[in-house]
Formats: sequence, C-alpha cells, structure tokens
Amino acid sequence: MAEYLKLHPVDPQLRLIRRAADLVRAGGVIAYPTDSCYALGWHIGDKGALERVRRIRQADRHHHFTLVCANLAEVGRFARLDTWQFRILRACLPGPYTFLLRATRETPRRLQHARRRTIGVRIPDHPVPRLLLAELGEPLMSSTLLLASDPQPLTEGREILARLEHEIDAVLDGGDCGIEPTTVVDLSVTPPVIVRKGKGDLGPITGRAL
Repeated sequence: MAEYLKLHPVDPQLRLIRRAADLVRAGGVIAYPTDSCYALGWHIGDKGALERVRRIRQADRHHHFTLVCANLAEVGRFARLDTWQFRILRACLPGPYTFLLRATRETPRRLQHARRRTIGVRIPDHPVPRLLLAELGEPLMSSTLLLASDPQPLTEGREILARLEHEIDAVLDGGDCGIEPTTVVDLSVTPPVIVRKGKGDLGPITGRAL
C-alpha cells in the first residue's frame, strides 16, 4: 500500500522529502505536485519503475516521458542544446513548460522517444520537486498523472491515494496544484513547434505577448 506524505505546500518538511527520495532510490514510484499538475516520478536508472509507469499510464514506446531537472546544467547533460534553444529555456525555466530536445549519448535509450531519439525536459517552479531534486542529487523521470480512463489529471492527494494505492509507493500531498498540464514545445525542429498549449505562456517562445 502506498505511503501518504502530507507536505506543507510552501515549506515542505525535509524528513518527508528524504523519505520520498529513499523510496525513489529503492525503485519506488511516487505521485508528487508540480507547478502545473500532479505527476508520477521515479529513478532515472530504474527500468522496472519505468515499466510500472507505462502500465499505469497505458503508454506505448512512443510516449514522451519527462526528465525533471534542478537546473540548466543538468538539462545539458541529457539534451543537446544549441544557443537559440538555451536562450528559450533560460527565458522560460523554471516554469510550467516541457521541452522536447535531441538526447545526448548519456541518455539511456529506454528513456528516449523510440523513433525520434528525443527526450522531454522540465524544471518546475514548485518547492516540493525542487527539494526532492536537491535531496536526490540527480534528475527525476516523470509523467503527468493522467490515467487513460480520465479526461483530466488527478489533483487531490487523497483521491490519488484511493485510485493508485496498490500501484505506486507514495503520494506526496502538497495540496491542489490544478489540472492544467505544462505547455509542450518541440525544440528538436526549426522553427519550434507548440505540441500542446498548457499553463505556460507562449510569449517567450513566439516572441509575442499572448
């Protein structure tokens, strides 16, 4: 049964963050809040956890999972960045955006899009993932907590626990963070393509205030 960790939404308890980090390191899958909506998170090197998330999300091999990073330096380890791409990321992050970029050789093949060899990257502006990433000392693999049978992402901690208590290892309840997902931008092509309009403003990407 999943653990339920009730976190302060502004000043999360470090002992609970450490517990969540321990679960991730041990191969666990967690549900956690972000600056857009709740997400599933797991260790970047854990193939078993990845397959569990595929089953939960009913995702195929062409599904883009997201690498959640603490800063742009971490992004640069796993994604190839030209100057124009770096400038867009610097203007938007941290924030509610996911960017699709060409993966570097350091990125495990199983984490990349099977055909395009791209990876989604994200730096959320929320205290829970920020502290969790600092505790882990490395990026976290992630996927929006949207179940195939639902029209919208799950956003209430107790409901997440009730729905997934036997499929994940912990729910980090940081309060309601909404149901609007990130804006997804494909930066692996020129010009950039808006894959999904979500919470993030398009102005920094298009150069126009919207």
